[in-house]
Amino acid sequence: MTQTHILVIPYPAQGHVIPSMQLSHELVKHGIKVTFVNTDFTHNRIVKALQEKCVVGNEIQLVSIPDGLEDGEDRNNLGKLTEVLFEVMPKKLEMLIEEINKSVSNKITCIVADGNLGWALEVSKKMGIRTVAFWPASASLLILFFSLQKLIDDGIIDRDGTPAKDTTIQLSPMMPVMRTTEFTWACIGDKKTTKITIEAVKRNNKALKVAEWVICNSTYNHEAAALAFAPEILPIGPLLESNHIEYLAANFWPEDSTCLNWLDQQQPNSVIYVAFGSFTIFDHRQLQELAHGLEQCNKPFLWVVRSDINNGKNEIFLKEFEERMFPHGKVVQWAPQKKVLSHPSVACFLSHCGWNSIMEGTTNGVTFLCWPYFADQFINETYICDIWKVGLKLDRNSGIITREDITCKIKQLLLDEEFQIRALKLKKSALNSVKEGGSSNKNFNDFIDWIKSYA
Repeated sequence: MTQTHILVIPYPAQGHVIPSMQLSHELVKHGIKVTFVNTDFTHNRIVKALQEKCVVGNEIQLVSIPDGLEDGEDRNNLGKLTEVLFEVMPKKLEMLIEEINKSVSNKITCIVADGNLGWALEVSKKMGIRTVAFWPASASLLILFFSLQKLIDDGIIDRDGTPAKDTTIQLSPMMPVMRTTEFTWACIGDKKTTKITIEAVKRNNKALKVAEWVICNSTYNHEAAALAFAPEILPIGPLLESNHIEYLAANFWPEDSTCLNWLDQQQPNSVIYVAFGSFTIFDHRQLQELAHGLEQCNKPFLWVVRSDINNGKNEIFLKEFEERMFPHGKVVQWAPQKKVLSHPSVACFLSHCGWNSIMEGTTNGVTFLCWPYFADQFINETYICDIWKVGLKLDRNSGIITREDITCKIKQLLLDEEFQIRALKLKKSALNSVKEGGSSNKNFNDFIDWIKSYA
């Protein structure tokens, strides 16, 4: 029998590539061959980050296509990136699939595309290939996107996505309360970026209607109300760390594993883990307030500081801070986050509230101190603090988060055992979801059966 062959294509951002790769791991475990498609730029970053660990396996083939941007152009400009992806990549993807199908006996029978890449779903349908959308963020965010036209019709936003006023809405009872000025498209750039994003959401919504499956990295326990409201979205999460070879982690930066040895030297449940994902940028004053807040809380901390987190500034301050605080505190450029969060010395997670970080943190029973930066991170903060109640918000009202607030909230989080009790309860329910007979496990097995029936 011919081996089932699936093409997986993520949106070109760290928070999308990693869960798509985790999904690919799970597909491989079921005897499925995966062709994993990154943009050339993302592919080169991953290979560079892997260094000597880059060992290519037979079941996941890494390939790439151009994203349409020139060398040196800012790929963090989400408006520009979105425009060129829609313009350039559909044809490139078609050409790639045609080339693959000519060269292998087991032709691609299914495309699993990031739900933010509606054009990839359109290509899949056009070429007569089974079509699956993978949503790597919360189901609530996807429902917000599905609700776009209603929000326009109700006058909550205009046709370009700009909120009519600063207010809050709730898409259904028990779902997160959302602030209109913090809608994903309204807080990722200027008005031009918002308008481009809105047009992309409209196109993606249309494309998602042709998807035969819509799967997401969530659980019924994490998002009961949202998944009841939109039963067509099927949770298969949490997608966990795989035991496969390390190159499949697909990180954009090399991991500094020395932090694991440092964690081994710390007391159980004592370390503050601080990480802000791949996009967050701090200005000069805010970075220093954070550093002083960590110092004043008098707890051991592991702080991930990307080389571009401050646009290359504050190098002298950070170097002096790192030298002064070590070994009480450790600073690294990138960490093996899933291993860090599962370490017994970690007490809480000071996080930007990216969905990956949330799923990894809640699956390991950690509590959160929330510092959202943009996009869906504000919705995720609401889940953490108001629905699951496993974390606290920082005070952003003054425009800057102070060292005093950081210190105070960390102490509050560590002293109140109720946060830990709720976090461990959420961990248990999440892990039960992926065990044999669990809800996510059942959804995933049904999905696998469907895929293999078309081999």
